[in-house]
Amino acid sequence: MTRLRYIGCRHVHLDVTDSTNDRAAAFASDRAHGGLVVTADRQMRGRGQHGRVWDSPPGRSVLLSALLFPPPELRRPALLTAFAAVSVSETIFKAIDLSTRIKWPNDVQVNGKKVAGILIECGVAAPNSPHAVVGIGLNVNQTADEFTRLGLADATSLSIAANRNLSVPEITALLIEKLDAEYSRLLGGELADLESRWRDGIGLLGKPVVAELVNGNQVSGRLSKLAFRGLCVVQPDDTTRHLSPEEVRHVHSAAADSG
Repeated sequence: MTRLRYIGCRHVHLDVTDSTNDRAAAFASDRAHGGLVVTADRQMRGRGQHGRVWDSPPGRSVLLSALLFPPPELRRPALLTAFAAVSVSETIFKAIDLSTRIKWPNDVQVNGKKVAGILIECGVAAPNSPHAVVGIGLNVNQTADEFTRLGLADATSLSIAANRNLSVPEITALLIEKLDAEYSRLLGGELADLESRWRDGIGLLGKPVVAELVNGNQVSGRLSKLAFRGLCVVQPDDTTRHLSPEEVRHVHSAAADSG
């Protein structure tokens, strides 16, 4: 068994909770809790991007939140989202030998459907001690019928992709090990490697894209740069639009809009 260094040395598991992010954040007043992982069998008020809320059925998913106190250079939601997305993607590959796609900003897809979502929440619960909670929901054993009943046509699970049931505790352990290893590399300054794997996971560099902005506008063109610090889109008139990650709600292939 891999010895954990930063994430998962302390692990609290709950049968039922409102939100694993909230439970992890409740420990943020003391830096000694850095690396704490909270998991649950059922989450009744899980939060997603842009305030979406859902009730996760018991025992079907990895529902995990990790409490971190990152150094200033790592205390950026875009970077932490990428760290989590790459960790989830590589955990899935190890578990079921299937490649994934990272969908900007915070989803992981298998076979074109969402299998995982990520939510980063930052705060300051103690003076001079800003924290981040990395929340991950990974669908493991839901069936296609369940997603149909819930009206989630664009969702899938690992068991659907692998055509077999999987162990949620085993997938959880694999994910914690991966998060810990990746965080160790980040603390060691290996930022460029993570950025490269994240960029490859998104798979849109050099391609025609549509960037949907948080202000409701859209920017279309060729994605010429994709980095933690921002994106560059070469528009049809050959002007380049520079976008910060905070400006961008979604980025997707322009081919998706053309049908």
